[in-house]
Amino acid sequence: MGLYDSIGTTYSAVRVEDPRIAAQIHDGLGPGHRILNVGAGTGSYEPLDRTVVAVEPSPVMIAQRPAGSAPVLQATAEALPLRSATFDVAMAVLTVHHWSDRRAGLAELARVARQVILYFEPLVATRYWLLDYFPEVADSAIELEAPGRAEIAEVLTVGEVRRVLVPPDCTDGFAAAYWARPEAYLDRTVQAGMSAMATMDDRLRRAGIERLRADLVSGGWDERYGHLRTAPSFDGGYRLAICHS
Repeated sequence: MGLYDSIGTTYSAVRVEDPRIAAQIHDGLGPGHRILNVGAGTGSYEPLDRTVVAVEPSPVMIAQRPAGSAPVLQATAEALPLRSATFDVAMAVLTVHHWSDRRAGLAELARVARQVILYFEPLVATRYWLLDYFPEVADSAIELEAPGRAEIAEVLTVGEVRRVLVPPDCTDGFAAAYWARPEAYLDRTVQAGMSAMATMDDRLRRAGIERLRADLVSGGWDERYGHLRTAPSFDGGYRLAICHS
């Protein structure tokens, strides 16, 4: 059973495409019309005005794709069941850190199209305040093995990297989505939408929840981070790599 077969049952409830992030991804796709979405999950960020084919290994995630979404192939990034150079752009949105063989998956993207990848830069992400309460997140394999720009550039030709800032009311519940809404992290459904949190030892997760809850009640969180509640955006380390074949 794959990771998202076990943790992805409520994914579509909290991982809702954010239109502002979608606009940046779609701009990064350029003029290409034939789009391959690898590690497509429930279909977020797939442009509706282009021809899209999705690739997703998890049947649990595939089952949550909405009616009328792009056709999907159940397959992995490391072994795309497609002929070479069959698409204009291959997109991969917050998925590369989950691949079992990242280099092979990136090489497969390059085989079928030029590439646009939304990833998180580990050195920036590990400075996020959430780790004050859940330090184990930084030690999870998902985080430790996440490839940054340097690792992606070992396989692909990275032409440009754009910062993707997170809005304070972000609708896509990835790890740093609630940077200005700390109370949201107390919600188990919210936690289940974040792979590093969902796979954490339950005892450690409960301890972190109680630390955060106590600081929210006492005002400790607001003393340290309350300025974030009114900030216009946040750099959580998310980056959009525009690559060339």
